[in-house]
Amino acid sequence: MPQATPHRPTIGFLLSHPAHFIAMGFGSGLPRIAPGTVGTLWAWAAFVVMQPKVIRALPQNPKGDPLETARIAGITAAKRTSEWIPLCHPLPLTHIDVLPTVCKNGIEIRTHVSASAQTGVEMEALVAAAAAALTVYDMCKALDKGIEIRELFLIEKTGGKSGDYRRAPGKHKRKGTVRKDQGLGFVLVSPN
Repeated sequence: MPQATPHRPTIGFLLSHPAHFIAMGFGSGLPRIAPGTVGTLWAWAAFVVMQPKVIRALPQNPKGDPLETARIAGITAAKRTSEWIPLCHPLPLTHIDVLPTVCKNGIEIRTHVSASAQTGVEMEALVAAAAAALTVYDMCKALDKGIEIRELFLIEKTGGKSGDYRRAPGKHKRKGTVRKDQGLGFVLVSPN
């Protein structure tokens, strides 16, 4: 009997199809109405400060793509927040997004998490950001031990017992212009 050969995706396929957390369906296609509120938030989450030489070396990292690996780590961590934070309840998360962006002086990591639950999901979003930032450090530490993780904080949340929260405008925006840098292979954000 012939054995099936495992499918090996090409590099092109992997680069054009990044892994992501699929929003959960609700059976009938209609949103499930749960008692309480649906929690959602954006947490800027973290900024990883690194030298320009480390940023330039990101595409050639021998461990692989630090940004994609950080995304996967953040998604995985958000799903396991109750194992990281002792008094957090496990939640039915419906959406997790981890968005690392290369900037002139490091990597900005934003997360978006939502759940159909009676509580907010800020801890899940912040844990996702922290894990993503730690993953970037782990993948780049051979190039520079002086990498710093900074600015882990909440931007906005809705739902939960404490209600909605929005950080004051301007306290979380990193000034800069965005451009595609053909030499590096990713979007670079440069301060004005």
